[in-house]
Amino acid sequence: MHAFEELEVPEHSIGIHWFGQNSFALKDAGDFVLLVDPYFPRQRPATEFIHPLPPLDEQDLKPDVVLLTHDHGDHTCPESLLRIHSAFPTTRFYGPGECMLRLRGLGIPRQNLVFLTHGQAAQVGTVLVHAVYSKPPGGVPQDNIPVPDVEHLGYVIDLGPANVYISGDLIKTFAEHAELLEPVIRLNPQIGLLTTHPTEVEFPDFAGSVKMAVKLGLKAVVPAHYGCFISRTFDPQDWAACFSQPGPKPVIIPYNTSIIYRP
Repeated sequence: MHAFEELEVPEHSIGIHWFGQNSFALKDAGDFVLLVDPYFPRQRPATEFIHPLPPLDEQDLKPDVVLLTHDHGDHTCPESLLRIHSAFPTTRFYGPGECMLRLRGLGIPRQNLVFLTHGQAAQVGTVLVHAVYSKPPGGVPQDNIPVPDVEHLGYVIDLGPANVYISGDLIKTFAEHAELLEPVIRLNPQIGLLTTHPTEVEFPDFAGSVKMAVKLGLKAVVPAHYGCFISRTFDPQDWAACFSQPGPKPVIIPYNTSIIYRP
């Protein structure tokens, strides 16, 4: 059993676990578990991966729901998703069309798959999931950002005590575009799990991450999309040093550990 399975979440709080890269688990006081972008491959060449062992054996943590942000291999990982389905056949998978088609092609039954796109919401038990764009489907020509190869979503998840924003792989200039910011702002997230990188041109750099957090009105921010690949990581302390007070509070979750977030 994974430690997050046993984590006791007090009333008016949520549990957040980070497995590295963009893989998170969320849990409410009623033990509802939502897993995001599970990426736990077992073949991990030492020249590519920071950690020689995956952070989770999929059968050790039962998710009620799996959310997928987009159909790239480190976010929609066939071997992890198949192991989850094998261990927990009733778990349902939510995400954009390309993700659902991939899972259907893997043999996961249609009744386990729920298509989501920008502007849609899904009620899952007591949890409400809202889908928003991370990358606009037409690209951003004025910023030299091309049309994305697949649909990229983020999610605002209403867990009761707090709304959690998961950015997914967002465009570098996200903070400059009201049409991307406003759908998130309307959903009033208190904490954001934001993809960032100091040098990769695809994503917001640290300054862009701060600007985005401020414009969204977030109270707390967690960095994402690092701590997995040797060539694509960064020091989260350098990211945290870019924030100032008053303003959003940077929160660093150590690799494969949990925090309790109290709004």
